[in-house]
Amino acid sequence: MSIKIRMGLYFASIAVAMFSSMNMYGQAGGAAVPFLTISPDARSSGMGEVGTAVADDIFAVYWNPAGLAFHDYVDDGSDPEHRIPFRQISLAFSKWLPQFNADLYYSYGTFGQYFPSLDGTLAFNATYMHLGEFTRTYENGKVAGTFLSNEFALGVSYATIIATDLGVGVQLKYIQSNLAPATTAADVAGIGRSGGFDFSVMWKPQQLNVFGLDMADNLSLGLNLQNIGPKVTYRSESDPLPTTLRIGSAYTIVRDDYNDLKVALDVSKLLVYRDSLGSDALPGSLISGWKNPGMEVAGGLEYWYSQVIALRAGYFYEPSLIGGRQFWNFGASVRYDIFRADFSFINTIEQNHPLANTMRFSLIIDWR
Repeated sequence: MSIKIRMGLYFASIAVAMFSSMNMYGQAGGAAVPFLTISPDARSSGMGEVGTAVADDIFAVYWNPAGLAFHDYVDDGSDPEHRIPFRQISLAFSKWLPQFNADLYYSYGTFGQYFPSLDGTLAFNATYMHLGEFTRTYENGKVAGTFLSNEFALGVSYATIIATDLGVGVQLKYIQSNLAPATTAADVAGIGRSGGFDFSVMWKPQQLNVFGLDMADNLSLGLNLQNIGPKVTYRSESDPLPTTLRIGSAYTIVRDDYNDLKVALDVSKLLVYRDSLGSDALPGSLISGWKNPGMEVAGGLEYWYSQVIALRAGYFYEPSLIGGRQFWNFGASVRYDIFRADFSFINTIEQNHPLANTMRFSLIIDWR
């Protein structure tokens, strides 16, 4: 007697697909493992989900690995002959859909360090999405127990400078989606596996004058093509990874001994195309994905006082044809010694929005 778990698989995948930071199934695109598109850090979330051109800490691993290329040694005021290499650890956590008590949560951790022998920064990260507990039933409706569903990814990144003001970065990923276990020896578990990579660049001009405005050391531009890889296969069905192109800019408006004010803008496009015949595979989807309507746009501000306390605000917009999400984000940070704690809060425009009251927490440690 076979045990039916198809509905469990369906709801497990739909729960994340509908409410994580990506387009919903049935609309333009439609990809597997949508947890890969959730931004991990409360800092970028507090700025409206921007970070492609900011990417100046270890969370650059997600937003733009090339940003790590500009970190080599830490200036701690000690003997310049004994410089300390850049080294950071980060942790992030968020309860997902808290108002639904869905037992969903997202966690993320990463470690990165500059290695002179590699002439670049190497980083490792792990992402985990807990999808909750589901009930398995027989075909006659009899309950046959429960099982837990989860998804995770492991990644390794490398970034280096290829020109005075230009950095490049890559990330390799192993991805696994555990939607349901096998029920019998002859059954196939609802587990999908894949691998992928990101490729990114960042430009921080050291000499740039535009209409008399000196933008050197104030402007940064970034590009990140994320989640490039083969489809994830569950049983006899396959879905593509959420391949996404991100382009961003950031500009520091004010910088002095006590004040630092930055503005940033991100535009992103999901390069996944699906029609009645199925979804396109890579590399064709990098072209056909542009048939999907609209792009996500996010913008935000960050203000630091004396590099101790920060306040942030941002806005995220998505056209109705690809989901229609619109919300304000707010955030704050406190830095003490080698620690930086970040917090963000989503204020949705519409009532009873699934993401309403979502809070994120993240921590960065400068390991010296």
